[in-house]
Formats: sequence, structure tokens, C-alpha cells
Amino acid sequence: MTADGVHFPRPSEQGRLTSFEWAPIRYRNVVALLKNPFYAGVYVYGKSETHPILIDGRARRSCGRSKPFGTWEVMIKDHHEGCIDWEEYERNQKQLAVNNYGFGGGVKSGRGGRALLSGMMTCGKCGNRLSVVYTGNPQSRPVCRCQRGNLSGQPRCMNFGGPRVDAAIAQELLRVVEPMAIEAAFEAERMHRKQQEDRDRILALEIEQARYEARLAERRYAACDPDNRLIAAQLEKTWEQALQRVKELETRQSSEQPPAVEVAPDAFANLACELSAAWNAPNVSMRARQQVLRTLVTDIVVNVDDKTREVILTIHWRGGQHSELRMRRPRTDEHGRTTTEEALQVVRSMAGRWSDEHIAATLNRMGSTTGQGKTWTAERVYTARRKHRIRAYRSAEKGGDWLTLREAAKALGVGSHLIRQLITTNILPAVQVVRGAPYQIRTDDLASPAVKAAIARNARPYHVTEQNTLPNFPNT
Repeated sequence: MTADGVHFPRPSEQGRLTSFEWAPIRYRNVVALLKNPFYAGVYVYGKSETHPILIDGRARRSCGRSKPFGTWEVMIKDHHEGCIDWEEYERNQKQLAVNNYGFGGGVKSGRGGRALLSGMMTCGKCGNRLSVVYTGNPQSRPVCRCQRGNLSGQPRCMNFGGPRVDAAIAQELLRVVEPMAIEAAFEAERMHRKQQEDRDRILALEIEQARYEARLAERRYAACDPDNRLIAAQLEKTWEQALQRVKELETRQSSEQPPAVEVAPDAFANLACELSAAWNAPNVSMRARQQVLRTLVTDIVVNVDDKTREVILTIHWRGGQHSELRMRRPRTDEHGRTTTEEALQVVRSMAGRWSDEHIAATLNRMGSTTGQGKTWTAERVYTARRKHRIRAYRSAEKGGDWLTLREAAKALGVGSHLIRQLITTNILPAVQVVRGAPYQIRTDDLASPAVKAAIARNARPYHVTEQNTLPNFPNT
């Protein structure tokens, strides 16, 4: 509301409610308005009480102590027309209490952070809310914990990482919401229009109030005795300030008029397919994702099965539906920065016949990186082989059946560029484990007639004459 420039009336004279001034709205103004039963059309008397206290040996009265609901002296419902009904007022009080104190029976509203399920999960063993703490350096990895056992000196009920659970819940949410994506989009568009209409209505009321105050200031100035110059000057200044406020509000009203946009029914035809991309968009804040989740989910009960190493999530959807989601807990050495299976397959295929240097060069040519996003080196290939128990390169195991490109060139007594040319022209057969890997050549293929003829031609200039090419010096 502050970003929208909404103003709120505030008494201009301390202790008296005879005149008001419009000031930018503050947090306490909104909270006081939501907590006042008068806002819901209810007249209440006796909400506070006094208590005697002893100060410097004398009895004093302490005022302003709020009495609990139901103990008020007078409470008349439907006393006047309210802005909301009594049921909505009671829901607002419950939500304000949950947001302020984090009671065990409620769910905190989404306030951002790095954890999607912060304040949403309940321990299935003790019934307490799971808290979210951040670990790592810097502290950016959310971890979900039940603090009841820790506070009483006993082991915690459960402790597991948050990113995998957040991703699983987000995927389940998208799967459930996908059939309702178009209806949700139209509902969001309708809510946006309603919010815009509410802002316009509030601004129109401010303009009406400002015009009334300007007319009132004008009448006061006209009724003033001209001989009282001091009073006349003050009334003229008040009148000028009221006119200036009317001008500012009218300028703001003309600049904030949004263009009329008509939404076609088929405008969101592909929204269901693009819902996942919209959810994972970089410009979507975690607070927006949390609010979407809390709109559809009331609670998530979490249990941990130590035998199967699974986290069991029971999702309570709004409307009374329930669904269960099981997710395997990673072991201590499992994390998100692991080598991809494609890179490991290349290492398995090349190990035993190629050194770690050749394997690292091949992976780099493929554009593959390590689990931490770094380029491959011989040391990193060695670490990956040792972790996944992949046998190492041994030259004695080759047995002379397969040769590298350089070994084939050395065996034929030619340069490596000629061997590469024979492979390119399909004269010499060669294989690669993957595209970009070193060539492997059979020893028997070096003795083929085609290879011997190509090597013999290499002693003199050799030109390939294509079918439709005319020679520069024809025979005469």
C-alpha cells in the first residue's frame, strides 16, 4: 500500500479528533484497522481494563491492558454496515495471531527466504512445527529439523535437507495445478482488476475528501475579518495547501489510469505447458512461490523411515484431499555436485586403453564439466575413476591389437596428418568411443591394399580429379 501511495487520515491535533490530515499509511495503521471490530460492523465497549500497580510506594492505575475476546462489557453485532463480515474478521484475527507468534495450530504466511516449505511442515512423531535452519559457508543451504528433542536434551525426531524436499513438493504442486492453470490465470487476472478498482476507489475518495477540505478552507477564509491579518494569512495558507493537495491527487489519478486490456479466452491456451517454466523463472521470487503453495496446501506432515531411508510427505490440500509423496534420503556422500552419468560412461569406455590425459582432453572437447562445473584434468579423471572403481590405463593390456593415430603413423613411417587424411577419406577404418575422442586403429587394417596404395602414392604428388573439373593444362 505504501508503494501505491495510499494515504491514511491522522489527527492533526494531539488528543483531539476535531481535524485530520492525510499522511502516508503505516504498518500500525493497517494492523489497528484490521483488529478493530468496528471495521466489521460491530460496536464494542470495554475492550481494555486498568490494573493497580505500585510505583514509589504509591498505588497507580495501569491503563490500556487488553481484555481477551468474550470478556468485553458490550458487544453488539450488525450495529452498522461494516466493510467485512464477522466471519472474515475472525479469520483475520487468527491469521494475525499465527503470523505474529507462530502458534502450533497455524501456518505462517510466505515471507520469502530460500526454503519453499518454511513454516508449512509438521513433525509426524511429536506434532510440532519443523524449523528451517541454514548451513554451509555461506549459510545458504536450508535444513529442516524438529527442535523438540533438542530442547529437552534428547535426540531430534528428524533432520533432513530442504532442497530435495522443496523440489519434490514443487513438482507435485505443478502436476496437480496443471489442469487448473487456465482457470487460475483468469482468476488472477480478475483479482488484478479488482485490486486496480480498489486502488482507484481509494484514490477517488481521497480526492473527494481533499476537495471538501479545500471548499471548507475557502469558506473559512471568506468568513474571516480582513482586519485580522494574522488569522487571514493563516487561513489563506491552509486554503493554498488544500488546493495544492487536490492538484497533486488529480495529477496522480490521470497518470495512474491503466489502459483497458481485453483478454481473449484463448490467450492462455498454452499456459498449462509453460507452467513449469513460469514457476522456475529467475525473476519469480521465493515469496511468490510460497504464497502460491499456501493458497493450495494447508499442511504437510513429515515422517522419516530409517529402514528404507525415505522421507514420507503427507500433503493436506485445501478442500480435504490428501496425497502421499515418498522421497529417498541421500547418503552422506551423495550431493547435487556429482559427475554426470554421460561423463562417467565416457570414462568407463576409454579407461584401460587411454590414459587419464586423453580422457580429460576428450571430455573437454565434448563440453562436459565436473560436478562442480570445472574443466577436466588428469587428476580429476583419476579422482572420478577411483571413486567409481573404474580400472586404470595399462599399456601392457593393449596387446598390440589396437593402435593410436601416432602409433599407426610410426608403424607406417609417415606423418600423423596422412593417417588422419586416410581416416577422413574412409580408406583407413578407425573408431571413436564418442565424438571428439582419440581414434583407435586395428593393427591388421594397416596392411590392407587400399592403405598400401595410398602410402605408395604419397611418394609423388597426388591430385584428385573430380568428374566435372577441367584441368588448367590439358594435354595437346
